[in-house]
Parts: sequence; structure tokens; C-alpha cells
Amino acid sequence: MSVVAYYYPFGEAVRSLVQQDRSPKRVFVLGVYASAVHAKWKRGREVICQALAVASEPRIFWDGNPDEACAIIDRIAIPPELGTLEPAGRQLNGPSAKVLDDHILAPLGFTRRDAWLCDCLPETRLNPSQVRVIEQRYNPLIDAYGLNPVTIPRRPASFCDDARAAEITAELMESRAGLLVLLGDIPIEQYLKRVADVPYATLGEYCDLYGYGNLSTAVIEGQTLAVLPLAHPRQIGALGAHSQRWHDAHLAWEESRTV
Repeated sequence: MSVVAYYYPFGEAVRSLVQQDRSPKRVFVLGVYASAVHAKWKRGREVICQALAVASEPRIFWDGNPDEACAIIDRIAIPPELGTLEPAGRQLNGPSAKVLDDHILAPLGFTRRDAWLCDCLPETRLNPSQVRVIEQRYNPLIDAYGLNPVTIPRRPASFCDDARAAEITAELMESRAGLLVLLGDIPIEQYLKRVADVPYATLGEYCDLYGYGNLSTAVIEGQTLAVLPLAHPRQIGALGAHSQRWHDAHLAWEESRTV
């Protein structure tokens, strides 16, 4: 489903990323917002941008498959005078998916086939570094080369309003999952607190009550579900700037499950 008003650099339209396999699942995982396929933008030997968001991922929590990355990036037309696009490094495409598979689902005894995946916001947004490179390196070329304006909004403060919360709940009920895993503070505060009467709004508050990695319950749409808030994959996988507290807490939780 394309969002016609939103376009990446060099013309790809933003798509909403939603669960493709709609069969019943054992676990429902709620993240924050969709990522994108990232390309390295080069002109000769000059690297203009190491990781420019250029297309929506082919599926939610995409694993960065290099063949898929090449196919997606190869279809993007860029004027020869502006250089070339090539896949960014593996650490820049799909790193959260590996964390999800290896450090969240696997310790719980699940595979991707057992999981229904969802984000508070199912579309990508621009972080400050992306905004900066677009404003400084891409926008000045628009008129001279007939490029499309980049219309993707910046990363917002709010990812989930009442209408979106209702959509997530509908997916949760459709999934028939008995376990709801929440990745970081935003799914707790912006989704769970809207739809369930729980005594916490952040991962820190949850851990003060129950401890990291311990289950609790919540009633959503009249159904009692097991709830497990965990750190965001960025923290778990030490992906760039991250919290050492949550990285260490998750590592300890993983180790405890192998004993």
C-alpha cells in the first residue's frame, strides 16, 4: 500500500509495512516504526552518504538480504552525473531483524514463523542525520536535475494515536497470539497504556515492578494476554548509540534462559 504523498530521494514511494502471513501466531511483537532500505551514495571516490534511505523495506523487520538490497537499489534511477547507489553495509540494512530473530524470538523458543510483527507506525520516517544529508546534498540538486522533492516526514514524537491503536488491537486479535512482546518505551507508553489498565508507562517502571524479562498480564478487548516488555533492538544489539543498562539487562536475561 503506497502513501502517494511521501517519496524517498530519487523517487521511490513510501509503503506501509505490515504482517504478510496472516495465519494464527503464538507471539505478537510490537516495535516502533518501519525502517528503510539504505544505499551508499557515491560520486567517483567521494562518498556522499554512507546510508541514505532510498526505499521501503520489502517486508516488516527485513533481514537486509544483500540480493534483495541490490535488486531494490538497482531499479532506482539516478542521473549519471550524480554518481551511483549501492547497498550500504550489512550493519546498516536489517540489523534489527537479526536482533529480533536471535536475541528475542529464539530465547523465547520461537522462530519468525511463530510471530506476528507490527510497528506503532508502519512507515519509515527521517532521523536527523537523514534530514541533514537531504537538505545539504540532495535538495540543492533538485531543480538542476529534475529530482523529486523528499516528502517523508521527520521522526515524530507520537507514533501511535487512538486510531492507530485500534488498528494494532485489531491485528493483535486477528493474530490470536497469547503473548504480546513490546520493544522499548514507545510501544508501552503509546499503545499499551491506551488500551489496557497497566501500572507502568516505561520499561524502567515495568522492571521496577516485575523485573526485566519477567511476564505479566494485561486485559485487551476483554482478553487476558501475557505481556513481555523488552528493550528495543537498538539497545539489545548495541546498534549505534544505545543504553548499556538495557544491553546488559537483556544479555543477562538471555543467559538465564540457557541455564
